[in-house]
Amino acid sequence: MSRFFSEKFCQLTPYTPGEQPQDKQYVKLNTNESPFPPSEKAQKAATEAAAQLQLYPDPTCKQLREQLAALYGVEADEVILVNGSDEVLNFAFMAFCDDTHPAIFPDITYGFYKVFADLYRIPYTTPPLREDFTVDTAKYMACGKTVFLANPNAPTGLALSVAEIEKIVASNPDNVVVIDEAYVDFGGESCVPLIHKYDNLLVTGTFSKSRSMAGARLGFGFASKALIQDLETLRYSTNPYNVNRLTMAAGLGQLADEEATRRNCRTVMENRAYTAEKLEEMGFVVLPSAANFLFATHPAVDGGALYQKLKERGVLVRHFDTPRLSPYNRITIGSREQMDALLTAVKAILEE
Repeated sequence: MSRFFSEKFCQLTPYTPGEQPQDKQYVKLNTNESPFPPSEKAQKAATEAAAQLQLYPDPTCKQLREQLAALYGVEADEVILVNGSDEVLNFAFMAFCDDTHPAIFPDITYGFYKVFADLYRIPYTTPPLREDFTVDTAKYMACGKTVFLANPNAPTGLALSVAEIEKIVASNPDNVVVIDEAYVDFGGESCVPLIHKYDNLLVTGTFSKSRSMAGARLGFGFASKALIQDLETLRYSTNPYNVNRLTMAAGLGQLADEEATRRNCRTVMENRAYTAEKLEEMGFVVLPSAANFLFATHPAVDGGALYQKLKERGVLVRHFDTPRLSPYNRITIGSREQMDALLTAVKAILEE
């Protein structure tokens, strides 16, 4: 770092994104992207919008907010549109956390929570997951902190029920509870309907996973009108044109083809079940996943070694080199062809 870098950030450890290697063509199962392209309607809408790139996009995202609100059964002013769901999480840490409102999130979860907390110097606690990697919900009951829970969780894929989450929300009436539903469309239960019952609930989501738009960077949040106003204050104070014209158009096109999204989700869930079964037949322990990935370990192969050997064979998965996670690898669920390529490579490695 340079000698000009502010001391307040010198100890910051940034988030580490999944690998995006360019050296050769990989079977890419490491960043939980969709194996399917966005809807043809989304592609067509984005192409048409390119003709007006000389103009700023609508800062209110009016059409997109209204369409998203209609789909989820909420009002337009209960929705915020953002540049990837990371942005709404960023705003939530800024808006609802400080020295008197510390944060709380599991020790094993989406890595950006810790980065945001460190970035804003927010005190936080990280209750450990249980031995089976489930969230110990008792740690979040009446905790007096701003709660952040990914549901389904990452990198485990395990999900809490809406009833369990509602107990957490109800027990913390004076603190905001943020439920990150990036992967909910692959078998989880959404908490969005609860925003009309609890004014302290923020539910976030993304077009990156189930709607095949990771490259477009489009996320959203649902909450009471007052919470959304708080988040909009920060959005307009940082980047009011945060959703670009092409992304906004693509988002509208994708929402116009919701059946394609549901069909793709069903295919991913079928491929997930197929892959889990095949891995278990080869001796893997696979956590029950409600996301578009599997978290798996094999008693005879070190997780890091398996990751490296798969990479050498042109298959990328995600490995986390930390004590509890290092025996495991997170495997994105792709097309059946991609999963068969993974399984063939794994079988060869185990036979070595």
